[in-house]
Amino acid sequence: MHTWQMQEAKARMSELVKRAQSQPQDITVHGKSVAVVISRETFDRLSQTQGSLVDFMRRSPLCGADDIVFERDQSLTREVSF
Repeated sequence: MHTWQMQEAKARMSELVKRAQSQPQDITVHGKSVAVVISRETFDRLSQTQGSLVDFMRRSPLCGADDIVFERDQSLTREVSF
């Protein structure tokens, strides 16, 4: 990833955007990373709706498996004084 100082990024905006088409571009202020410029294609891919947690669980290869055993810690609770 190429790093640009803010003033350089402003002065060379079109080059920054062209480079972002092939890889993310990091922008810094006072040596600290403050932004990353990415291509529209990358943004669209990363921001796609992934569905709900329920949908994810239903797609799991373990969905419907009845032989799964979850072991629990059977130790007593600790004493708490108020």
